[in-house]
Amino acid sequence: MVRGGPGPHRWTTIEGMRTTTPRPDPLAWTVFRGTQAIEDGLITAKALRSQAWLRLRYDVYADARLEQDHRLVCQAAALSLPADAVIAGRSAAMLHGVDHAATFHDPVHVIVPPDSTFFGRAGLVVHRVVVDPRYIQASTPPRTTALRTAWDAAIWHDQPAAVSIVDSLLRLGVIGEHDLSALAAAPPSRRGARRAAEVFGLADGRSQSGPESQLRVRLVLGGLPRPVPQCPVSVAAGRVLHVDLGWEQYRVAIEYDRPGPAGPEQSHLDRRRLNQLQVAGWIVLHATSARMGRAFPGLMSELREALRCRGWPG
Repeated sequence: MVRGGPGPHRWTTIEGMRTTTPRPDPLAWTVFRGTQAIEDGLITAKALRSQAWLRLRYDVYADARLEQDHRLVCQAAALSLPADAVIAGRSAAMLHGVDHAATFHDPVHVIVPPDSTFFGRAGLVVHRVVVDPRYIQASTPPRTTALRTAWDAAIWHDQPAAVSIVDSLLRLGVIGEHDLSALAAAPPSRRGARRAAEVFGLADGRSQSGPESQLRVRLVLGGLPRPVPQCPVSVAAGRVLHVDLGWEQYRVAIEYDRPGPAGPEQSHLDRRRLNQLQVAGWIVLHATSARMGRAFPGLMSELREALRCRGWPG
């Protein structure tokens, strides 16, 4: 049995005996270098092997109570990066608030100057490019600005993932559509300009989640007309519902079902919502995480048929 909290100790009960694993105050709730902590007399090598600490990479440890997300991985990486390195791409997006951009297990993307002698190590993806200082945000660790992050995401990552990141940056308000338009107007000779323009053209800040964004992009790339995120639908009694993705002209919608079991009350509300949409004359299809994989072609076929039966000429 374990009792944890913000205090300096972790209490563990083993066969009726209570022992303590001390967490020195300077190390509590932090990420640190093991060798430095040992040299400073804060901890011993043996104590570092206890469950109180999480080993993130070689010689880098963290208080095990910290949330294991990509922010933690970025903090760990920063301890071994050169001074001129900058967190970038999906990693920077996570630090800007796009929670779905990267996970605890994803590598950290960093930018270093082309002439840097740093060649990276496990858990890092190193990009050797020049970045205008105006696009570097002074933070801990340093990261690209939101606008530069959108550019890098667009040219480094696949389109569905890139658009989902840009969608979220728009929704969070850290970039605007006019910013993207100006960036997309970069000279065609600029590396990645065409790819970035394509991603920015697909982006839409009305999207409410990463999976919803990726679904929208895959549908468009698959040849379907572009749907409207959070499309408004007028139903009985003057109410307006918003479907995840909708083609208002054809009264066809697709909803992304989030994973996890729904309780009785939520199931009741979902069925009532579906009934109201159908009474209003809408065809509503559903996409699940499973159907986003191998079953995706079948979902595309169903949507094509639904749209065609409502007059889409495709």
